[in-house]
Amino acid sequence: MYPRVIKYTTKVNTIPLVIKGQGVFLFENTDNLKPAVLFFYNKEATNGLRIEFATYGIIVRSIQSLQPFIDPSCKQGLLLKNGAYYWISLDTKNQKLMAGYGEARTENISYTYQFIDSKLFLESLTTIHIADESVALNPLRLVRDPITTKVPLIIRDVDELTMEDIAAMTFLPRANLPVIAQQLYKCMAGDRFVLDAHDFPHFTKAIERSIATPGLWCYQKLQDKSREFNKDKPNILETYLRITLGQNNGESPGIPYVMEIWPIGHYSPVHNHGGADAVIRVLHGEINVALFPFLCNEKDGIPPFGKANFKKNDITWISPSLNQVHQLTNLPTKKETCITIQCYMYESDDTVHYNYFDYIDDAGNKQQYEPDSDMDFIQFKALMKQEWEAYQQTIKKPCLFCWK
Repeated sequence: MYPRVIKYTTKVNTIPLVIKGQGVFLFENTDNLKPAVLFFYNKEATNGLRIEFATYGIIVRSIQSLQPFIDPSCKQGLLLKNGAYYWISLDTKNQKLMAGYGEARTENISYTYQFIDSKLFLESLTTIHIADESVALNPLRLVRDPITTKVPLIIRDVDELTMEDIAAMTFLPRANLPVIAQQLYKCMAGDRFVLDAHDFPHFTKAIERSIATPGLWCYQKLQDKSREFNKDKPNILETYLRITLGQNNGESPGIPYVMEIWPIGHYSPVHNHGGADAVIRVLHGEINVALFPFLCNEKDGIPPFGKANFKKNDITWISPSLNQVHQLTNLPTKKETCITIQCYMYESDDTVHYNYFDYIDDAGNKQQYEPDSDMDFIQFKALMKQEWEAYQQTIKKPCLFCWK
């Protein structure tokens, strides 16, 4: 399920498909006033598909016969939105052509056409060619496999999967993650990776009390961070705590293991994750995640294509091309703080190592956030234990049968 990807950093006009007749091509169009035109050609360049993205829709024709392949429900092609990019999915096995915007997935489809008795024709397509007039079209990546189904958000390991899960695509098998994400998963999915361990069984209660009590560390730190994402407009609800585990070894945006603490009603800005892989586990409470097709730096933004709730011990994932832009919220209707562990790492072929998370501020501007640390985990746990023990001393009642 995880896509095999070829990335493009320079302008190219002719791109061979990894496997003839299938793949997903992603591109950006830097001038939305000009249509984006490209072709899927056969080996001899005598036949294929002409595909045009215009503001009013997506138009597909046979190169040889000029026969149109019309999706009557398609009403949009290019979006007049900053940050938008687009994709085309060619699927010979199921004789289907799909196109859309943002992350290449079923939720972001604008155009679908189901071919009939055209497998030989589709199978003959071997290259993508960018039309000469599409000077604003920049290729981003080519994915080997087409889009066929909705992508599951929750990971399950081999001992948790049933035959029904695979048939219904309810969960993403851990084995389908890329090697880097599997490495992260193995580091934080175990039964002993918990907060309320034997050495401090009241850890989560101590965190809750520290958040709720003026003068304690969590309460004060949240107050201090109220201007973190909008310097001119403090917002205590747009804050969360970042407790880091270990050191930054240069393979992730910030320290790769981060425990994030989300009080009730608190949320993040809409943001991405520096093109890194990530695995996220809920350690306590629940978190609501809104997923966005791309990072749109405009005041009105772009609406999420989906939302999901994750509860304790759910594990979800991020890749460089899927689930990359989101907003996390501990909904005001919840009754307890949410605590997650976020694990990040760049892919092995990532030679850029972008060290920031881009986010959208209240004015709709794209800003850079360099992932930092509010405190080291070992120090934080010791501080919470100290605050908790001090609290316990204040509530101890004297024994009526003792002299002391």
